Amino acid sequence: MMSRLPIAREGWPFVAIPGTIALGLALVGRRRLALPFAAAAAASAAFFRDPDRAIPAVVNGVLAPADGRVMSVEDAVDPFVGPSVRVAIFLSPLDVHVNRAPIAGVVADTAYTPGRFVAAWDPAAEANERCAVRLQGEHARVTVVQIAGVVARRIVCRVGSGDKLAAGERFGMIRFGSRTDCYMPRTTEITVRVGESVRGGQTVIGVLK
Repeated sequence: MMSRLPIAREGWPFVAIPGTIALGLALVGRRRLALPFAAAAAASAAFFRDPDRAIPAVVNGVLAPADGRVMSVEDAVDPFVGPSVRVAIFLSPLDVHVNRAPIAGVVADTAYTPGRFVAAWDPAAEANERCAVRLQGEHARVTVVQIAGVVARRIVCRVGSGDKLAAGERFGMIRFGSRTDCYMPRTTEITVRVGESVRGGQTVIGVLK
């Protein structure tokens, strides 16, 4: 059985088009002209990489919804979860940009909000374009928010109301870097710190109580 190619499907046009041009130029002897197209294809393949992950089985564990670095851990109020603790994760252009479900559950709904494109670490980023995915788990509610940034101006959400997700399952991505927030009930025991690197679908960021 052929294994899955580790590139997100949204990335294939960014890989295939410059790659095809590079190959065509190389075949007609224009290798120097082919180099920038080959480099663009390689860079896109690296950015849109989507490796398989071994999902840990942790009782009541909440998994990181994205790769990146923890920007903040703070109390908040989410319209779906209620009184919450929010873990904000910054995704650099070098991180894997596929988003994964933090818990197993049913998508209660998704909510897209148009907005600005401010740097993810700027306080004004609270008004950035975003998409909230609200998950009803067996024991708790959790919301994941995909947030656009200066470079990342294309949020991809592949799920809708009624869809079932396993913990760690892919549900979307943010093209070219930005931020992903995870809202959990305020009683959740948080297991990560600001500045810590996390991996989507693998790092346990909290334990539901």
